[in-house]
Amino acid sequence: MAWEDIGLADPRAMQMANDAAATYERLGSPEGELALAQAVIYLAIAAKSNAGYNAYNLARRFASEHGSSPVPPHLQNAPTKLMKDLGHGKAYRYAHDEPHGYAAGENYFPEGLNPTFYNPTDRGLEQKIGQKLQTLAELDRQHRSKRS
Repeated sequence: MAWEDIGLADPRAMQMANDAAATYERLGSPEGELALAQAVIYLAIAAKSNAGYNAYNLARRFASEHGSSPVPPHLQNAPTKLMKDLGHGKAYRYAHDEPHGYAAGENYFPEGLNPTFYNPTDRGLEQKIGQKLQTLAELDRQHRSKRS
């Protein structure tokens, strides 16, 4: 339940469930049962989201349908002079050196592919994740408009 039904809406749920199971294994009854009971209560009232589960399934389906495509040249490693001469790694942007730690406008998928798998809900932590994704999308739009 913590992984499939709560997911990133409350990532602490995963740790809570694992900690409760470990506590039960370590202490047994009756103390371990209290840990399990509190974990059940936590999971029952936690914000729910299956967005991560859905994203995983979409990504698996996408990989199955599209197979392995070539890595875009700007992302290819260039450990030799020949590879550099062929353009491997040319125009690579290191996200940590970019404003906001994000290489706005970059596409890490092969040419013509730019799927979206994860669509966070407006519940729990996913609300903040969604806001962050909106900010990054706006940075992408600004970058594209500067290049046009």
